[in-house]
Amino acid sequence: MDKTMELIKEIEKYDTPSVTNVVASYPLKEKVCMGLYSPWTQHWSSNSDLQCHFPELGSRAGFVVTYVIGMQEPGFNRLSYADLFDAIEKTPKPAYIILKQDFPDEEIMKRCGPTGGMLVTAYKKLGAIGLLTDGPVRDIEEIRPMNFQYMSKGVAPGHGVVFVRAVNVPVRVCGVDFAPGEIVHTDINGAVKFPADKLEEVAHRLKILSDYEKKRASMVNAAEPTAEAVKKAFFVEIDGIK
Repeated sequence: MDKTMELIKEIEKYDTPSVTNVVASYPLKEKVCMGLYSPWTQHWSSNSDLQCHFPELGSRAGFVVTYVIGMQEPGFNRLSYADLFDAIEKTPKPAYIILKQDFPDEEIMKRCGPTGGMLVTAYKKLGAIGLLTDGPVRDIEEIRPMNFQYMSKGVAPGHGVVFVRAVNVPVRVCGVDFAPGEIVHTDINGAVKFPADKLEEVAHRLKILSDYEKKRASMVNAAEPTAEAVKKAFFVEIDGIK
């Protein structure tokens, strides 16, 4: 676990776009990109719906634990937040909570901010560092000093009675197909996920990418301010990477 925490802290040094480049965005740069997903057709990074409420917290990464909420379903009341708390406790740390809000229409969805100060207090106590959801959240100013990231579609002050429909199941949230136990990396740009067993390789490739981009930026900055000079600096092969 100490090694895992070291690797988590290492990838948190980088922004989420860099992680996407390593995971799937740069398929032609094989030395940098792992090619874990088809960049266009698979759901591994977030869409433009997702907002980061506390960008000052920087990059955050953790192990995915999921749950689904909705309105009451007749004949089904077997799950509760207690089951979610159990799942968070069993998830490797740090945990990152992914909430799928399953409501019958968009108007209800936009008016439901189910996660606030009391739930976040419990989530933090159990080792979670953030929550990502496809609906609103609330209690922004209460959460702000708690060092807990909020990623959502917006904010809403209230909600009705909500019911837990599922815990630790695959969910699609803001364009990402999340599965329990995966790694999610977030910042002001959005979110990206990848398998937990690829954590060490992701960290290694991020270092390669960072060194490559620093060298290329330095060469472009040092070039004469002409298109020909910039093209030569921009497209030159560096450390076997074009």
